[in-house]
Parts: sequence; C-alpha cells; structure tokens
Amino acid sequence: MTTLTDQARPPAPAEPSPADRRRALVALVALSVSAFTFVTAENLPGGLLTLIAPDLGRTTSEIGLLVTGYAAVVVAASVPLARLTRSIPRRTVLAATTAVCTVGTLWSALAVGYWDQMAARLVTALGQALFWAVVIPAAAALFTPEVRGKMIARLTIGNSLGPVLGVPFGTWLGQQAGWRVSFLAMSAVSLAACLAVVAFMPRAEGTASDTSRGSHPSMRRFVVLMVVTALLVTGSFGMITFVTQFLLDVSGFADGYLGPLLLGQGLAGVAATLVVGQLLDRRPWSALAVALGALILALLVLWALGQVPGVAVAGLALFGFAFSAIPPAISHLTLQVAPGATEMATATSSSVFNVGIACGSALGAGVVAGIGVQAVPVVGSAFVLLALAVLAWDLRAARSDARA
Repeated sequence: MTTLTDQARPPAPAEPSPADRRRALVALVALSVSAFTFVTAENLPGGLLTLIAPDLGRTTSEIGLLVTGYAAVVVAASVPLARLTRSIPRRTVLAATTAVCTVGTLWSALAVGYWDQMAARLVTALGQALFWAVVIPAAAALFTPEVRGKMIARLTIGNSLGPVLGVPFGTWLGQQAGWRVSFLAMSAVSLAACLAVVAFMPRAEGTASDTSRGSHPSMRRFVVLMVVTALLVTGSFGMITFVTQFLLDVSGFADGYLGPLLLGQGLAGVAATLVVGQLLDRRPWSALAVALGALILALLVLWALGQVPGVAVAGLALFGFAFSAIPPAISHLTLQVAPGATEMATATSSSVFNVGIACGSALGAGVVAGIGVQAVPVVGSAFVLLALAVLAWDLRAARSDARA
C-alpha cells in the first residue's frame, strides 16, 4: 500500500546514461575552449603592442587601452546583462556569446583604424561579460552534484591555458604572419567552440541537476566570498602585472629566460586546477583557505629570497599553483552560497574579480614607483593575509551557527 509519505516524496533523479555523460563531457570541453578564446582575446593586444601600434598609427599606450577598455566593459556589463537574459535558456546564451567572440575577433582582424578596433574590442567584451555570468552554473548543471566541483575545475583549465598557451602563441603567430592573422586564428577557434556548444550542449530539461539557485544560500557568506575575492585578487595582481620586471631587476634573470619561467608558472597553474578539483566536492572552504595560505607563502618567499634565482623559480611556481587553484574554488562556492539566482551571483563575482585586477595593477604601479619592485610581493601578501583573516572569521562563524 502506498503511504502519504511515499506519495509526497519526489522521485530520485535519473542516473545519466553513458551517452549523456559523454555528451556532457564534450560540452564541457567546448565551454573550456570558449573560456580559452575569451581570455586569449582579452589579453592578446598586450602581446602584440609593438605590431598593432605602428599599423594603426597609434602609440603603444593607446593600444594598451584596448585591454583597459575591454576589462571596464566586463566590469560594468556583467550584472546588467545577466539580469536582462535570465529568462533565456543557457544553451542559447552560451552559443550567442561564443558567436559574439567569433565575430568580434574577426572584426578585430579586419579593423581599418583605431576606433574601429576599439569598437570590435568592446563588442567582444560584452560577449565575455555575459559568458562568465552564465558558464559556471551552466557547466555545473551538466553533472550531478557529487562531481560539480571537479568539473568546474576542469572548465577553468581553459582560463589557465589562455595566458600560458593562447597569448604566447598568438604573439608568435603575429610576429611571423602579422597581428591580424592572430585574431583570425582566435576567431576560427571560437567558431569551432561555438559549433560544439550548439551541437552538444543539452537543453535545460536534459541537464543532470538544477543550478538556478544556490544549494546553501547565504547572503552573509556570499558577501564574505566577494570581499575575500576582491582582497586576494588585488594582492595578487601587483605581482602578476610586474612579474617580468621583478624577475629581471630582483632575481637577475636575462631576457631569454622570461618565456620559460612564465611558461613554468602557467603549467603549475594548470596542474593546480587538476589538484583542486579533487578537493572541491568535499572541502571547498578548506581548499580555498589552503590556497590562500600557499599564496601568502609564495609572496613572502619572493619578497625575502627573490634575489636568489633558484628560490625565485620555486616561489614563482608556487605562486602560479596557488593563484590558479583559487578561481575554481570561488566559482564552486559562489554556486553554493548564491543568495538568489546563480547567474546574478556569478556575474557579481566576475565584476569583483575584474575590479580586483584593476586595483591590483594600480597598487603594483604605485609600489614600484614609490618603493621599488622588490616590495610588490610583501605589499600584496598583506592584502591576501587580510583575505585569509576574513575567511577564517567566516569559517568560525559558520561553525558557531552549526552548533547553535
């Protein structure tokens, strides 16, 4: 006989079939490639400064504004665009934003002047602003909750490979064939990712789990997470911005070593996304705390012993590893504690992250001008230490709430 309790109990979600799991994995790869193209497109003008500037008849500082303007659009547009598109299926939004990247980078390749290039950049940035607002909850929804953290970490491999592979390759290709060819190549990669998203991204009803709302919504914890994000990114991006000057002036490396050193740092970051993915589904807050501690240690090592080349290499690798472990942790935790719609929470997180980038770069510039590049790591470590203190306070408050 069926009881009232049995009738009220919702049916257990069906276990995804092997074909569904394969489809979800292909869709995840497509989204990761899309992330790779957006990150590469955002930063590519930095590697092509000396090629773009004479061709467009502008100074390198004016070409640098192509990156600044791009970041400003991402900060300003993420939340409004997420709000405007909440009723549109995620599959449609992701396909459209990736298509915007395809068209925007093609436009950049064909731009006939500086302002035409700026317009192409700002349009591409609009696509990126909405992409980051949607991609994390959409990717997580492809998989069951038990493996969500691992899959988010795999998604962020694309982010990590952008600076490591995309920008250096685009710079090299631009040197060999012209800077416009670099943007054409990124457009082709983005087109392939767009077609894969259309082909393999399931409709909303075909996803493994709902991620429209936070699994453990908490306004306090979400605000804490955003404060931690702002502090740690500000503290880290001074070092990220001035790392080459630090390696040259403090560690004493020759110019020829910079490429391999930065590649090593990037590869350590890629490894971090794989390692942290094994922890996020069990201890996400602890994983974030450990990453912050490792980041502080790396910055202090670089400050105290960065003049020793071997120690500088180890400190740089630890810095790359620790920092790259943080974005997937923040993304996963944002999905958990989002106080409302997850798209709004991830859009806010993206904006806060980009504000931290701008503040960190400005902080680093001020330290370099006023004290010297050797002080950049220790000043940055103070901000990351404050982020860790805020996180520790929150973890203690959460334990007190659980005992109450």
